[in-house]
Amino acid sequence: MSESTKISNTINIHFLGAAGCVTGSKFLIETLEHKILVDCGLFQGIKKRRMLNWDHLPVDVSKIDVVLLTHAHLDHTGYLPRLVKAGFRGEIWGTAPTMDIAEIILKDSAKIQMEKAKHARIKGYSKHDIPKPLYDLSDVMKTTPLFRDKPNNQWLSLSDNIRIRFRLNGHILGSCFIELDVDGKRLVFSGDIGQEEDFLLPAPNCPQKADYLFIESTYGDRLHPQEDLEEKLLSIMDATFSKGGSLFVPSFAVERTQVLMYLMWQMKKQGKLPNVPIYMDSPMGSDVLGVFQRFNSYLKLSNAECYEMCQAIHLVESVEETYRIIHDSAPKIVIAGSGMLSGGRILDYMATYLSKPETTILLAGFQAEGTRGRQLLEGAHELKFFGHYFPVRARVEQIKTLSAHADQTGLLKWLSHLENCPRRVFITHGEPHAADALRVKLKDCFGWNCTIPELYQIE
Repeated sequence: MSESTKISNTINIHFLGAAGCVTGSKFLIETLEHKILVDCGLFQGIKKRRMLNWDHLPVDVSKIDVVLLTHAHLDHTGYLPRLVKAGFRGEIWGTAPTMDIAEIILKDSAKIQMEKAKHARIKGYSKHDIPKPLYDLSDVMKTTPLFRDKPNNQWLSLSDNIRIRFRLNGHILGSCFIELDVDGKRLVFSGDIGQEEDFLLPAPNCPQKADYLFIESTYGDRLHPQEDLEEKLLSIMDATFSKGGSLFVPSFAVERTQVLMYLMWQMKKQGKLPNVPIYMDSPMGSDVLGVFQRFNSYLKLSNAECYEMCQAIHLVESVEETYRIIHDSAPKIVIAGSGMLSGGRILDYMATYLSKPETTILLAGFQAEGTRGRQLLEGAHELKFFGHYFPVRARVEQIKTLSAHADQTGLLKWLSHLENCPRRVFITHGEPHAADALRVKLKDCFGWNCTIPELYQIE
């Protein structure tokens, strides 16, 4: 741990995650009155990073007063049940859609971990005599009663000297950046910033003031390509179906799945799609569709449009149906979780179709280091899952324009609305080269001296 150097006389910041990597977002703010945790995410990707989820945090969890969530993705919420197991008893705040989606994601995460532990025990490929999940459904059920829905764009008082505001920033339904005022100083936590032009969500709001800024850098080193998305999708489909193959899209259950459904629905309405069945096979994705319908005011789509979109694509309802689809060799389009092939229904399909040259796998989002999706992008000749190695003979494609993250230009535009020069800027939530590229760009564009914190650093 680095030497403690306070950012002010009244505030300490502990970087407990998303420091030097994209996942595991956790920032602990210690003030004279309260201890506030911004985000509580799981580490994902390479084994060394995943093993951090099993470690005790280097802080007294029982003294944390409140957790503030920028959004519901697993790398921002997935550690919550472990936090509760470790003694946290405070409240967990976020927008209403964030809290609903977080509950869905945590339950799904617990089920997947329980299934992995059971499978490892039965197949005997764990080094532990009795493999255990990181947490189970009972741990999630002890966590969700602490959830508190909070409005967006409204100041909320934690004490006389501390106030908090959630402001929508695109990315996924309910996602926000957080403004935290402490003793007259404003801390801004960007969360994950969405693209300005999005099929489903309004453009992100932007901060006007920040004394201490914590900015994500997922795509801090690159620009999203300017490509005709519809044309590329049709080209990929034509190349796949002309060989009698099927198209599989590993997809994040929140937002990416719904965007893909929207695109398929629009193309189908216009008579552009080939005449093949389209399946959405993600129980969590189906649950999230219900949240979309409940919080329609956060979207560009009307309730009627959401309903029509769902009618145009077959929603798979059971594991039995999944296996019927797997055993049907006819060409098809399948959108299934998870987006980085870290688990979920997509692996059931891959066990059969990954080795078929006529298959196409379309990656439609960021692939973190150490994930199976990243391995595919980097040309892996085999993937390991279910305790076995499966050869990769399928064609692998990627669409980058569907990213839920702003690229470097988008991040700079988001920051350009600041009316003051921040005293300190911390670049987080990015792989090292992405974070450093953004550091250089912020220095050149705004003259800001930025810090790229290390894990467990204190400021």
